[in-house]
Formats: sequence, C-alpha cells, structure tokens
Amino acid sequence: MDQLIDFSGSTQRMSALVAGTADDQLDAPTPSGLTVSQLLGHVHDLAVAFRDASAKGESFPSSSAPDPAASSLPDDWRAVIPGRLDELAQAWRNPAAWEGMTRAGGLDMPGDVAATVALDELVVHGWDLAVATGQDYVPDQAALDAAEEFCASIPDEPEARQGLFGPRVPVAEGASQLDRVIGLSGRDPGWSPAPTK
Repeated sequence: MDQLIDFSGSTQRMSALVAGTADDQLDAPTPSGLTVSQLLGHVHDLAVAFRDASAKGESFPSSSAPDPAASSLPDDWRAVIPGRLDELAQAWRNPAAWEGMTRAGGLDMPGDVAATVALDELVVHGWDLAVATGQDYVPDQAALDAAEEFCASIPDEPEARQGLFGPRVPVAEGASQLDRVIGLSGRDPGWSPAPTK
C-alpha cells in the first residue's frame, strides 16, 4: 500500500455506534446473522486480534480462526470496546506494522493486507451495527476505498469466499459506494430488521 491509512476515523465511528447501542437492542438481529451482542463481542475480538497483528504479536484472537457467533460481550463493554478500538488505531500508526508478515484470524498474511482486512471489518461491521440499531453511519472515506478494493478482489468462487463473505449481492446502477461494498461483501444493502409483532 503506497499510503498508510489512519484507522482513527473508522475506530471513532465504531465507538460512537457502540455508545449509541441500547441494552434492549443486544438481542436484535444484524445483517451479519449475529445478534447485536455477538457482533459487539466480535468487534472487540477483531480489535484485539488486529492490534496484536500490527506488532506481530500472538494473542488468542490473532492465532485462531474467528468464530463470531461464539464471541461474548465483555463486562463494561461500553468502555472496554472503545478502549480496544483506540489501541487498534494507535497500533497501526506505526509504519512497521504495515511491513513484513503477520498473523490474524489464524491466517498468515502481509502486514498491509492485515491492515486492509481490519479496515474492511470496521467498515462492514460498522454498517451492520448501524442498520441493526437504527443509527446513522457514514464510513471514513479512505477506509471505504480500501474496503471496496479488498471486497472486489475476492473471487466469486464459493471456496474463495468461505468463512469470509457470502455470495455477492447485486446492487442497482448508481448505488452509493457503501452499498457497493456491502453488496460485494455478500450482504443486502436494503436489509432491515423484521418488524416486531
């Protein structure tokens, strides 16, 4: 990657979404197939995993394949998750984080690829959380650009998308860049929670 991307625009947006999530929304569904509670636990875990990946360090989240459905919500999550997100942003300010090889989610990858994956996770899961909890969401532009390039690079073959993305969802011509990214990630940009009875 020619230019390093500052993670703080994405992590601050995610922290704002976390703060805007109400207790009575934790059991609500999200476009990812997880509940809001599971999604928040996954956001915590990915922040730790990619924070450690920046330093080429080992942690449970970075050295094992993720199972978002098994993610548990930390105690005092409204303080803990933003704290981990701040650490993530700080870690990727170091140019050395973007160089060499590292490991995240049980996979070995170049540092710059790990950074792109982390940015994509923040963009897509930011959207997941926003639409599930009825919050506004405008992703960081540099992160959105990186996410679009990354999502577009994943082949259509199911084996290439297994465990990462679902099948691509077509979007209308003239769709917003965020909708394109969401469709490329295998989600329906028009998703909304089922109406309560």
